[in-house]
Amino acid sequence: MTDVTAEQDGRPRPGPQGDISPEQVREHLRRRAIFLRELAEARELRRRVTPHRSRRARIHAQLRRRTFRIN
Repeated sequence: MTDVTAEQDGRPRPGPQGDISPEQVREHLRRRAIFLRELAEARELRRRVTPHRSRRARIHAQLRRRTFRIN
């Protein structure tokens, strides 16, 4: 029976933290923190912009309804 984590030649594959140096781990965590910070900023911006878009869409829908109203 073969080990599931072994390669074809019998060497084990590195795990999630296998052969990674502490410097690489720190760099990865730094990049991840930057990404998550930018993602939070983008979500906040989207949340602030959305009311404007929904208000604009609502006004345009009202204008379309007025235009096609039959008297």
